[in-house]
Amino acid sequence: MQDSQIIRTEYSDVMKKSYIDYAMSVIIARALPDVRDGLKPVQRRTLYDMHELGIRYDRPYRKCARIVGDTMGKYHPHGDSSIYEALVVMAQDFKKGMTLVDGHGNFGSIEGDGAAAMRYTEARLEKLTQEVFLSDLDKDIVDFVPNFDETEKEPSVLPVRIPNLLVNGAEGIAVGMATSIPTHNLGEVIDAVKAYMKNDEISTKQLMRYVKGPDFPTGGIVINKDELSDIYESGTGKIKLRGKVEIEEMKGGRKRLVITEIPYTMIGAGIGKFLNDVIGLVESKKTSDITDVSNQSSKEGIRIVIELKKGADVENLTNMLYKKTRLEDTFGVNMLAVANGRPETMGLKQIIEHHVDFQFELATRKYKTLLKKEQDKKEIQEGLIKACDVIDLIIEILRGSQSVKDAKECLTKGVTENIKFKSGISRKMAAMLRFTERQATAILEMRLYRLIGLEIEALVKEHEETLKNIARYEDILNNYDSMAEVIIQDLDKIKEEFGRKRRTVIENGEEAVYEEKKIEEQEVIFLMDRFGYARTIDVSTYERNKEAADSENKIIISCKNTGKICLFTNTGKMHQIKVLDLPFGKFRDKGVPVDNVSNFDSTKEEAVYLCDAEQMRYAKLLFATKQGMVKKVDGAEFQVAKRTIAATKLQEDDQVVSVQVITDNQNVVLQTREGYFLRFMAEEVSEKKKGAIGVRGIRLKKKDELEHVYLFEEGTEAKAKYGEKEVTLNRLKMAKRDGNGTKTRG
Repeated sequence: MQDSQIIRTEYSDVMKKSYIDYAMSVIIARALPDVRDGLKPVQRRTLYDMHELGIRYDRPYRKCARIVGDTMGKYHPHGDSSIYEALVVMAQDFKKGMTLVDGHGNFGSIEGDGAAAMRYTEARLEKLTQEVFLSDLDKDIVDFVPNFDETEKEPSVLPVRIPNLLVNGAEGIAVGMATSIPTHNLGEVIDAVKAYMKNDEISTKQLMRYVKGPDFPTGGIVINKDELSDIYESGTGKIKLRGKVEIEEMKGGRKRLVITEIPYTMIGAGIGKFLNDVIGLVESKKTSDITDVSNQSSKEGIRIVIELKKGADVENLTNMLYKKTRLEDTFGVNMLAVANGRPETMGLKQIIEHHVDFQFELATRKYKTLLKKEQDKKEIQEGLIKACDVIDLIIEILRGSQSVKDAKECLTKGVTENIKFKSGISRKMAAMLRFTERQATAILEMRLYRLIGLEIEALVKEHEETLKNIARYEDILNNYDSMAEVIIQDLDKIKEEFGRKRRTVIENGEEAVYEEKKIEEQEVIFLMDRFGYARTIDVSTYERNKEAADSENKIIISCKNTGKICLFTNTGKMHQIKVLDLPFGKFRDKGVPVDNVSNFDSTKEEAVYLCDAEQMRYAKLLFATKQGMVKKVDGAEFQVAKRTIAATKLQEDDQVVSVQVITDNQNVVLQTREGYFLRFMAEEVSEKKKGAIGVRGIRLKKKDELEHVYLFEEGTEAKAKYGEKEVTLNRLKMAKRDGNGTKTRG
């Protein structure tokens, strides 16, 4: 290859340009809606294709697979899943303010169930879509552009006569930006458009007399009314939503909470998550008022039932649900749409402004087309009326003509050379004829029955009607007020036919405040068996079953039910277990694995010591490691809120072998694996912080390691077993810390 054919360029520059091109393609042609019709390209193409296929609201449903296939083949070559997904969403009444597609079959549910495969489902256009989104496409009111392979034409925008961006909202993620527009009430939005048309100086606050706020298809309550004006002014902000909770009386003075409306953000998997959260509140003992929770929702609507104990504090529990679950949630608003070919964040007024400009553009193009048609009709009608007056002459011209061409030339230009006339007067009169080309064609095509008297009268009346229409269309095109009146009348008809009542309540709700019920503090016994299953029982139960409890359980600790259990591991960590998280009940209950109620992982670490956090507060703990390091740590250092902390610092390949409560008047005996014993006073162990390694307790031989630590009071007998031999610890020679120790013979 010649050097002259090689274009040398910086790779980073090429990447930048390519990425910008890609980003703009995603923004404009995929992810963001157009401010004029409120539709993304995939939605626009799907609706237009259904219109082209003739799948009207008053005709039979057609398979979705046919619609998707046709759309993909003609207009949207980006895969069938994106088209079908867009079609499904446009048919789901719980996602859209006004559905645009009438779906037949399984189109998914509010609880997050997906739609059936497109080969099983059918669809057709809604009446609203047909009449408000797709009418007048034949009147040259929008531009048509070539499709991806230039074999078809598609509209660049649909002639939507309502602010669909507000009515149906939008969600989309582009490159570096996202749009999130809530749905609104059709009637309110139309009233706001009318108000703007009457006064384009109107403020956002004044527009909000008509558009009270979002109107979600799931209902619910907006509780930050005062913040809405700022959100609609800037186009960004957060809307606080709550579900609607009703109280139903039951037999025996009991009550139940029934959730009949949910926040819009909860649709889909959020409902299941909410039910799990409610169950979680019961299991974690945050509330004891709930006896049962069930989802009784159906096609008729949402119905989540929470049954309560007798005497339950209903208001407090409702506030708890708002605070601790997604029954109160936030909808992030970012009113981003494509305006004039570029993405723009707009407030309420700007969106309405763009919509009104678009309506005037549509109306102008529509009435120009209609005016042209009426003017053409007028021309032909005037020609036919004139022809009726001289019909005998025209018949004479036709009978005397050799060809249609001769007859037409005579009618349009008065050329009489090739025509035979009965008299010279007729020839003179024929030479004076000056019909237009269109008029001459209409005369030549006229049927004889049009010469009947009544038909001529009808033609004159039709001509008068045409003149009226022309005057009306010219008035609409030349006068702003006349055009505005036509648009407003059209909006009124749409509101009357398709408007509905508001579903979402707008108010200033009070902050949800609830009091956590204080749990009655009591002494309990913590039990953990050798398999790591833990539970708590009351003291009296333990006393009755003491012998069995002691033999069956590895760890037994007396503690408060409101306290915590500290678990020290061989990896130097301390995990905390809330006693309340443990099952409390009968002696023979199995309990739960410690792993489930703490960060402890029994597959990676071993439990070395467990104790009550409160009792440990006033004690000193002795840490000993495999490499013979020892230290004392004040128990107060472990009074932390975190579930897991580093209890000590370890050297490489070292492990904690023992953690025990220690006092200064005790003897310490360190035992190694090879049978070396070292006895010294507890006061010799230095007190350190939990982040320290400690001091050497015993000098280890090569490949030896510390195995056991024994503590006993001075003057008491203490024994330990090493191999087959029993060692009397209090008879061991007293030495100093950091010695070699003595080896037992045996």
